[in-house]
Amino acid sequence: MNLKQMVGIEAAKYVKDGMIVGLGTGSTAYYLVEEIGRRIKEEGLNITGVTTSKATEQQALNLGIPLKSIDEVSHVDLTIDGADEISSDFQGIKGGGAALLFEKIVASYSDKNIWIVDESKMVDDLGKFPLPVEVIPYGSQQLLKLFKEKNLSPILRLNKENEILKTDSGNYIIDLHLKKIDKEQTHDLATWLNSLAGVVEHGLFLNIVNLVIVGKGTEPETLEVSR
Repeated sequence: MNLKQMVGIEAAKYVKDGMIVGLGTGSTAYYLVEEIGRRIKEEGLNITGVTTSKATEQQALNLGIPLKSIDEVSHVDLTIDGADEISSDFQGIKGGGAALLFEKIVASYSDKNIWIVDESKMVDDLGKFPLPVEVIPYGSQQLLKLFKEKNLSPILRLNKENEILKTDSGNYIIDLHLKKIDKEQTHDLATWLNSLAGVVEHGLFLNIVNLVIVGKGTEPETLEVSR
C-alpha cells in the first residue's frame, strides 16, 4: 500500500452514515473516493457526495456514490481533499490539479476539512510549489504582465497537448513560481490577489483545515489543527 492510499483509507474512517461529504480532487483524493465507494458497496454506508471536479464526479458516479451539487445542499459536514503543500502553521497551497475554485467553494461551506498528504507535502514555508491563480481568459495577458512586473515569475499553465489549460469553469491558470512565501506575508498576498480584476480564485487555502493526515512510514500520522 502506497502512502497516498494509506491516508485515503484512513480519512474515509471519518465518514459516517448520513453525512454530506465533500470529495476532493487529485491523486491522493482518488484513493479516498475509492474507499468510500467500497464502503457503500460492502458496508451499506449511506452518504451524499459533493464533488470538487468533473474528474471526481465521474469517478464517484462509476462507484455508485450518490451525488448532489454544492447548490443542492444546505451545508457540507466534512470535506476531505489533498494538498500540494502544507506549512508548519497549517496553511496550504492547492490547485495543482486545476480544481482550486471548486475545491475552495466546497471547503468554505464545510463544517470540517481534512487534508490528506504524504510526508513530502509537509514544509516549513509555502512557495516551493507554484501558487496557482485562476483567471478568466479576458485580460489574462494583462495579469501575466502585472505578475512579471512584480517579479512573481508567472507561467500560463499548458495541458499535455501544449495548449492553454482550461479549468472545469473554462478559465486559465497562471502559476506563480515564488520559491518561498514568508509566513507574515501570506495573508497580504492572498488579499492582494483577491483584489485583482480578472482573478477568480487563488490556491492559498488559509485558516481552513481542521485535521491533517500524513502518510509516513507504515502508519499514518494524524495532526489536529486548533483554530
